[in-house]
Amino acid sequence: MNSDELARLQAKTPQQRLLTMLQQDFKFAPKIAQAILSEAQACLLGPTQSPRAGQMSVILLKRDAPHGQSLCQTQTVEVLWTIDAGPEDQAVLDTHGIPACRQVRIQRLVDEALAQGAVASQEDLARALQVSVRTIKRDCAVLHAQGIYLPTRGNLKGIGRGQTHKALIVGRWLQGETYDQVAWHTHHALSCVRRYVQTFVRVVNLHLQGFPLTEIALLLQLSQPLLREYLAVYQRYDDPFCRQRLQEQLSRLTAPPALSKKGAR
Repeated sequence: MNSDELARLQAKTPQQRLLTMLQQDFKFAPKIAQAILSEAQACLLGPTQSPRAGQMSVILLKRDAPHGQSLCQTQTVEVLWTIDAGPEDQAVLDTHGIPACRQVRIQRLVDEALAQGAVASQEDLARALQVSVRTIKRDCAVLHAQGIYLPTRGNLKGIGRGQTHKALIVGRWLQGETYDQVAWHTHHALSCVRRYVQTFVRVVNLHLQGFPLTEIALLLQLSQPLLREYLAVYQRYDDPFCRQRLQEQLSRLTAPPALSKKGAR
């Protein structure tokens, strides 16, 4: 098939028909027409990333959507929620029980919503976890009593006025608790605790190298609110003991890989 034949086939697709209509009938510029097409495809076909086992696609309100509007007039975002994290959730369930497992899931869901530009309400969480709103309110009160900030639709605030569970976990580790101790005290799986701390160390390493926030977010695939929170933790625990504990991890991260005996000279 030559280039002319390929061009003619592409011109007959529904996508191209809509682009032509937007440009000729509605007088939109080509870039604006393409943006409208992309947004329409995202809304009608859903996210390009397919849900994995334990995940589901949900429609949530956009993070910066103003309050006071009717829901039909408020901007929404389609996000992927990890309802069941598999072995990590099972470890919490086996060790701490059903309420603790549900509370860990609540923390994960509000974080995932925020990272994808959305914000969840308590009703959204109740529907996803198949419990009553009263149960979600009770769980949120328990987490709040532990000093954990949940950025839900009802109490979304700027980072700095509260700490999410990730910041609290990293703070406990910096102050000397082992991974096992942090996991037990926060009712999180050991693998989660280890991952949060290792991510925090990578964030600090790039920050010390002078990388701007936007580049760190791109390199580590993290949201900027989470990065700002991790850097706030880094600045908050600036004492000799915490610096030494962090430096040990930074040294391991930046150390060159050891040569195997076979490759050593």
